[in-house]
Amino acid sequence: MSLNAIMNTANSGLTAAQTQLRVVSDNVSNVNTPGYVRKIAEQQTLVSMGVGSGVEVARIRLATDRFLQAASFNAGADAARQSVRYELYDRLQGLFGDPGGDNGFFQGVDKAFAAFAAAAEDPASSPRRQEALFRTQALFDEGNRIAGQIQAVREDADGRIQSAVDQANSLLQQIEALNIEIARSSAVGGDGSGAETAQAALIGQLSELMDVRVSTRSVGGVSIRTGAGVLLAGEGHATLEYNRAGTVNAETAFNEIWVTEPRGQKRPLLESITSGEIKGLVETRDIEAPQVAERLAELLTRVADELNRAHNANSSVPAPTSLTGRNVGQSLEAALTGFTGNTAVAVTNTSGQVQARADIVFGAGTITINGTATTPAGFLATLNAELGGAATASFSNGVLSLSATGTNGVVVADDPSNPSNKIGRGFSHFFGLNDLITSDRPAIYQTGLTTSSPHGFTPGETMTLRFTGETGAKIRDLSVAIPAGGTVGDLLTALNDPATGVGRFGSFVLDSTDGTLRFNALNTPAPRISVLEDRTTQVPSGVSITELFGIGGGVRASRGDGFSMRTDIRQSPSLLGLARFDFAAGVGATALTSGDGRGALGLADAGQVNAAFQSAGDSLGGQISASRYASELAGDIGGRAALTKTAMDSAVALHSEAAARQRAEEGVNLDEELVLMTTYQQAFNASARLIQAARDLYDILLGMV
Repeated sequence: MSLNAIMNTANSGLTAAQTQLRVVSDNVSNVNTPGYVRKIAEQQTLVSMGVGSGVEVARIRLATDRFLQAASFNAGADAARQSVRYELYDRLQGLFGDPGGDNGFFQGVDKAFAAFAAAAEDPASSPRRQEALFRTQALFDEGNRIAGQIQAVREDADGRIQSAVDQANSLLQQIEALNIEIARSSAVGGDGSGAETAQAALIGQLSELMDVRVSTRSVGGVSIRTGAGVLLAGEGHATLEYNRAGTVNAETAFNEIWVTEPRGQKRPLLESITSGEIKGLVETRDIEAPQVAERLAELLTRVADELNRAHNANSSVPAPTSLTGRNVGQSLEAALTGFTGNTAVAVTNTSGQVQARADIVFGAGTITINGTATTPAGFLATLNAELGGAATASFSNGVLSLSATGTNGVVVADDPSNPSNKIGRGFSHFFGLNDLITSDRPAIYQTGLTTSSPHGFTPGETMTLRFTGETGAKIRDLSVAIPAGGTVGDLLTALNDPATGVGRFGSFVLDSTDGTLRFNALNTPAPRISVLEDRTTQVPSGVSITELFGIGGGVRASRGDGFSMRTDIRQSPSLLGLARFDFAAGVGATALTSGDGRGALGLADAGQVNAAFQSAGDSLGGQISASRYASELAGDIGGRAALTKTAMDSAVALHSEAAARQRAEEGVNLDEELVLMTTYQQAFNASARLIQAARDLYDILLGMV
């Protein structure tokens, strides 16, 4: 070997050792830097003409373990998803107060019924009446507040989705910029490890927003895809698009989150991710919070309905001068069809004596008033004639009203032995003539309609439905027009049409027992239905199809913030109906007695009467008392909060373990670096001594010449 070859070999060793020492120095100086990945300088032998000619550092790379990195990213995405779910669900639980305390919402349900029981013991006591009214109003006020706060949680989640999308776009831009820098360094043989370290940190942040898969490119840098394979970075960067909804209410239809791949293909993001903060926020906004809102609204609806059932069977003493019902969402003829049993409309003076009375008998397709036969179309005229001017009945915009003349009052009472009945409601209860709790929107979806009933909507009016899949991504928007046929059966046919209606997803079915409309899905899991727009208006009530039948969870949940106590009763507790009308009393006899508290017992027992709860959220409903439903809802919310906490703790622990193992493999070990430093110092010294030896040989040879 020539002296030149020896010098070249020594110089290569000296350069390689210097590079190795610089890498070790970088590792040691960053031992406590979060996210720093240890550098490794890969050294190889130089060969010339088949003969070794020294060493060189081929490249400097990061000590990245792709398996551990993928495990850490996946665990981080799940931890972020479960953490945000727990955070928001814990807020939802907190809205209801402590389930085991004395001042929570659910305790207020039993307190309201207990206050009526106390009023029954002394019905003439004004303080006890006021206490019962206060407790009842407080219950619905608290329900209104909670319903509003649930929507505030959803609005917060929606805003955070927008922030997460903006953050993801920024991260993808930075990751792709570093891809270019790393590829350039790789092409010229430079050190791109610094850019790779920065890129790994950015990918870690991205993985907390959505689950990602990372692969190394042959030219340097990485390709990033979602869990379902949508390209996010590697050939340019993808762009995410989302426009938040602004003010959120129960019926808000949220916009789609789109991802446009580098090649220009646009896809729904939610179809391609299964974890991450965005997924957790969408789940809370679109599934968990709406389920709580729907169940709360159903509870408040049944509490109100059972109180109204009891109050419609009662009367104040003296009786109120007028009774104004609720909007039943149909014509009077349709509303009267299907009634059975007997009821009476009576006019009483301030002493409770009957001044006039009209006894209504509903038979199989027949109606008589004081023995005079009539029809649903002639009902009002016949009733007014039989009342002889002592009171007047009217029907306008879906609302039945009764008004007595002068200082007299009006009472509606059922025959105890054969009470009037339609879909489990008496005449007064069905029309809401003496309701204690009112609502600013339709809240009862047991319409009593049949397929042969007139629907009352104008042909050509439209409603737009959105079907959403299990992931939260939109499946399809459908616009359905009111058909020319005027019956509810014709309306169902149009709704269920496979070409222009919902037939490809399932069918709407009208319950033959109570007129409730439900959707039967063809596939499992069933798609979620929301109403984007409803331009239908029923004549004469003015309600839409959505409001009449409660289509979609949004309109059902919106009931929760619309209940309140009747204004006149709230202002004058003496109007609270605690007395029971004596159905046997004829004209001239006393039918209402001051101090009668029998009706208060009905109000007190309203919480224990089995009510027909409809499906809401993830509850199938069924026959259950309001108090029992409240207890089960409290337990369900608490149980779910505990489950989300457990899921979060497990996911965070798994992420911590995965990150610890990754740090152990990729992080800096000072003992190892000390060994490497010693080794490369010795290699450096050896190369320097070899150079010195070659120099000495040069000097000797030159001296011999």
